[in-house]
Amino acid sequence: MLTKDLISLIANASGLSKKDTEELLSTTNAILRENLMAGKAIQLQGLGTLEIKERSERVIVHPKTGDRAIVPSKNQLVFRPVANLKEELKKL
Repeated sequence: MLTKDLISLIANASGLSKKDTEELLSTTNAILRENLMAGKAIQLQGLGTLEIKERSERVIVHPKTGDRAIVPSKNQLVFRPVANLKEELKKL
């Protein structure tokens, strides 16, 4: 789904104008991004939790040559769905 499609769906469901909906979505994204960058987890009721976790340094092995290399640690955006959403996904 494209952002413009999401804006149209939200505008139709809420009765807001598309311009107001676009501003609301933009503001929401900015606030979510700011809080994630500050290290805060974001719980979206009925969906799950967004958070940034550090993926630790690890050793990988090239399958053909057997050469080993170290992959440095990095931050990664993680989404953990709520239990009932996990169950619904299993039924798809």
